[in-house]
Amino acid sequence: MELLDPSSPDDYEETVLPGPLWRHALWVAGITVLGVGLGWAGALFRIGPEEYGLPSAAPGAVWPYLLAWTAAGLAAAAALRAAAARVPVYAPGRIAAVLTLLGTRLSLAWRPEAPVLGAMASVALTAAAIWCALALRSGSRGNRGGEVTSGE
Repeated sequence: MELLDPSSPDDYEETVLPGPLWRHALWVAGITVLGVGLGWAGALFRIGPEEYGLPSAAPGAVWPYLLAWTAAGLAAAAALRAAAARVPVYAPGRIAAVLTLLGTRLSLAWRPEAPVLGAMASVALTAAAIWCALALRSGSRGNRGGEVTSGE
């Protein structure tokens, strides 16, 4: 029972995630559905008075925004999972889900025009790319000179 062993290090958050392609695709789809679903659920109600916080979902069609954030979430999650398959990445699922959730929630609250929606999605993708680049850089730095970093 490694999960219940208090002496084991708590580094499960930052591990390499190898596996077959179908497992990666299922993970990416699951994280994206989670982020979009939670963003949509968060937009259905308001906590607190109208003067504070985000407005509830604006009237109008939600499908274009949900589809846009599904595409952005898939791209962000795929990039993070691809990096996590090569080097340890801290919380790739949480990062992808939060970026997708926040984008979905903000889009449904204010219903921005297409250029603003594209800018919001590009900011989320840029944040995911920076997270991947930092992980890849630190992962490649730890393996300079042919050192073995697998914990032998």
